Order: sequence, then structure tokens, then C-alpha cells
Amino acid sequence: MPSYDKPIYMTSIELTKGDITKLKVDAIVNAANTSLLGGGGVDGAIHKAAGPGLLDECKTLKGCPTGQAKLTSGYNLLAKWVVHTVGPVWYGGNKDEEKLLRSCYVNCLLIANEFKMESIAFPNISTGVYAFPKEKAAEIAINTVKSFIETPTTLKKVIFIVFDEENFTIYKNILG
Repeated sequence: MPSYDKPIYMTSIELTKGDITKLKVDAIVNAANTSLLGGGGVDGAIHKAAGPGLLDECKTLKGCPTGQAKLTSGYNLLAKWVVHTVGPVWYGGNKDEEKLLRSCYVNCLLIANEFKMESIAFPNISTGVYAFPKEKAAEIAINTVKSFIETPTTLKKVIFIVFDEENFTIYKNILG
């Protein structure tokens, strides 16, 4: 019988196109701004779908620095939790943008482990109005998640959910 240096964990990575607010997972990730008080894109959609309780709880969190993450309840969402993370604005790659984006994913995954979550869904962090190059952002997202799930984790499923065909194709090509 073969022996292994460490236990084998089976965490699946999935890709889907759709609306993150409709997913039934333990947590969805909100690509938030530093105030955590709502905004456009994914942030606005999550706040709208979750209802006013989310905004009320976010007001108690006193914001969130870029690259960090904070947890709230999911309120009217199908997801039990919302992990809010603030991605970096792209300034050409000279202001630690890649490191900060990687930190977003790691901090969300650490929260998922801390709260013993089995499933989490990520949108495209920083690729909208923050203008992070989409392919570079997808590579960082996928590589960070793959590296994280090589270590012991409570996560059984990580979902990348994209809203448009362009990002779907980018993620599909990188995932193989």
C-alpha cells in the first residue's frame, strides 16, 4: 500500500457564468470598495440582493483595507455568508497590484477555513472599474486557489463565477 507525505484533499474548482447572488454556497465573495457600503457592479448587486441588513452590518465594520477581507452574514442571499474583499486599482503594475490581488484571494480562503466553510464563490476581483488586466487577474485567482487547496482545508468546492463570455473564455483557457 502506498504511503503519502500528507493526506489527499479533494477540493474541486468549478467555473460558471451567471449571477453570483443566485448561488447556494456557504459564502460568496464581494468585490467591495474600502468603505464596504456598496457600490457598482458585483458590489451593488450583492447589496441589493442581500437587503438592508447587509449595509447595516457593513457600517459596523469600519471599512476594509485593500487586499484584506471581512465577513458578514448573507441576509436575503442563498449564501449564508458574504466575504468582502477590496481588490487593488490597476496603476500599471508598479504599486504591488498583483501582490494585493493575491492577498484578496488568500484572505478570503483563510476566512472560509476559519469558519469551516465547504464552498465559496469568487467573482472577477478588480477587473471592472478598477481596470486590472483580466487575463493577469484570472491567472492570479486560479493559481492562488490551486496553491491554497494543496494544504489542508475545509473547502470542498471553489467556484469562479463570471458574468460575461470574455471572462468565461479567459478562465476556461487557464483552467484547461
